[in-house]
Amino acid sequence: MPKKKKELSSFEEKLNRWVASHLSRVPTMQKVLFVSHLKTMTKAGLSLIDSLKTLEQEIENKKLKKIVGEIACGVEAGKQLSEVLAEYSKVFPSIYVSMIAAGEKAGKLEHALEQVSLQMKKNHELIARVRGAMIYPAIIVLAMAGIATEVVVFILPKLMTMFKEMDAELPLATRALIGLTDAVARYGLWMALGLAAFIVLAAWAVKKPRVKKVVHTVNLKLPIAGKIIKKINLARFTMTMSSLLESTIPIIEAARITADVLGNVIYKRSLMDVSEALKKGETLSEILARYPDIFPPMVTEMITVGEKSGKTEEMLSELSDYYSNEVDVTMKNFTTIIEPAIILVLGLAVAGIAVAVIMPMYSLTQNI
Repeated sequence: MPKKKKELSSFEEKLNRWVASHLSRVPTMQKVLFVSHLKTMTKAGLSLIDSLKTLEQEIENKKLKKIVGEIACGVEAGKQLSEVLAEYSKVFPSIYVSMIAAGEKAGKLEHALEQVSLQMKKNHELIARVRGAMIYPAIIVLAMAGIATEVVVFILPKLMTMFKEMDAELPLATRALIGLTDAVARYGLWMALGLAAFIVLAAWAVKKPRVKKVVHTVNLKLPIAGKIIKKINLARFTMTMSSLLESTIPIIEAARITADVLGNVIYKRSLMDVSEALKKGETLSEILARYPDIFPPMVTEMITVGEKSGKTEEMLSELSDYYSNEVDVTMKNFTTIIEPAIILVLGLAVAGIAVAVIMPMYSLTQNI
């Protein structure tokens, strides 16, 4: 006899719905495949509603499956695809909704879906490069922190106990190490709680507009990371602007949408100013030239050429390829750049501990 399926209470159903909508996420590649398959089906002659219903059956991700079913119902009720997608801004950001809306107005939905799919892929590749390059340094730093904690908490106290019993003047390095181990032994829990509280407070403070502006300004001026951040933002700026302009979206709206896509507040605010200045009839290159610190001369010069030849989106696309390749090369070399710094810090820490431990032993053997 088949086991009877347990019925969920109303609270459990609400909890499941909340988890599905807030905690579960839709992987980028799932969205790319959805848009790409939708483009293929509509191009093959299937109606938009039939295409959406077919894709609903094929999609494995539960959250996306549910959303696609709701999108199909919305389109069947007479709404435009872009209208329904706008209701799911956390899954489909405004840039993709605007591109699809422009395609619907021009009667080129298939082309718009193709542009959206391409934009999603490029953006995903850019983020993947950055994340991939950060994995190695993050693992090394975590390993160093773990080893340092183990040494200070478990190993050094035993050695320091022996040194405390020595009736001799201990070197400064040894006294400092004894002070550190004693502080960890007495106040270790409070130190850990204080560090956790500091991290939470810092994360909360960074969300404040004024603090975020200061932090992002400093980030752009950092020795190595600053150049990387600039290249990433320039790659996203040129990539997004070229895609939006190719989708026949007006340049003023394209600048505003691009501002929402960028992560750095300085770039975001400058593009909002660009959007306002464009309304007064100024050209994109003229406005960007006012921000030489974040938009290099090469960017403004190539955009100027594009504006004169009527091929601004092509110039932006070339700039996008250039900066995407620059990010790729920089991220591949990032581990090579940061390795010496990690080795130096690790070497200094090991040397400091070694000196603090060996010097008293050497003095003891000399006295014997």
